[in-house]
Amino acid sequence: MVVFAGQGDARRSLSLLWRAEVAAPPRTGPGPKPRLTVDAIVAAAVAVADEEGMAALSMRAVGDRLGRTAMALYTHVPGKSELLDLMYDAVHSELPTAYPESDDWRAPLTAWAGEVLELYVRHPWVLQVSQARPVLGPHEYANLDTLVRLLGATGLAAGTVRRLVGTLFPLVQGLARTVADARRAATATGSSDEEWWAARSAALTELVPDFAERFPAVIRLEREAAPEPYEAGAGQDGMPYPEREARETFRVGLGVLLDGIEAARAGRP
Repeated sequence: MVVFAGQGDARRSLSLLWRAEVAAPPRTGPGPKPRLTVDAIVAAAVAVADEEGMAALSMRAVGDRLGRTAMALYTHVPGKSELLDLMYDAVHSELPTAYPESDDWRAPLTAWAGEVLELYVRHPWVLQVSQARPVLGPHEYANLDTLVRLLGATGLAAGTVRRLVGTLFPLVQGLARTVADARRAATATGSSDEEWWAARSAALTELVPDFAERFPAVIRLEREAAPEPYEAGAGQDGMPYPEREARETFRVGLGVLLDGIEAARAGRP
């Protein structure tokens, strides 16, 4: 499911994101409950999405978590569209905005990519928010500003830095999605990775006996660069096999991209 940000009222959404406008507190009677705040509503909404997924997110679900009705939330947040923008921006506040100064531009870029990967894995619902239309919130901009500064240290031209920004985000998001999916696949489908591969490998061998002849490049790659032997369950590091493979792919892929940046800095084709 892909969700597009920025579908609420533009002025109201941006006012909430940048806290440029504070809603008046609701009137209370005797013995009022603690006053709701935008931050409390957003935190509750993030918790719902983290635990139950984007499909479970609703103003009613958030209200239930806070012990309030959905109507009580509307005083502070106009609707679910604005709430989604606030949630997306809020979780980006978890990312560092400063890295130790160093002559080695690769180290902070590697650290930044790792931090963003873990953010997406902690909050996998963020990956469902389309990048076609940004949220335009302060924390989203802070993360972008951090990446631009780190890439600026490479000395590459502004046009190249701009395109690298557009390359790094999809790289991190794609591998984070693989990690997140690997973690939830067994629960979502009711079958383990071992069961899934065993059933389909056997069927594929039977139904496509000429598989090796039809796809020789794939077979050659598997023979020459086979991953660690597959073992049921988690490996020695406690990490499921598919996640371990995704993280290794992230490490190698990011390294090759940084090698390309180094080559561009040196003026090599």
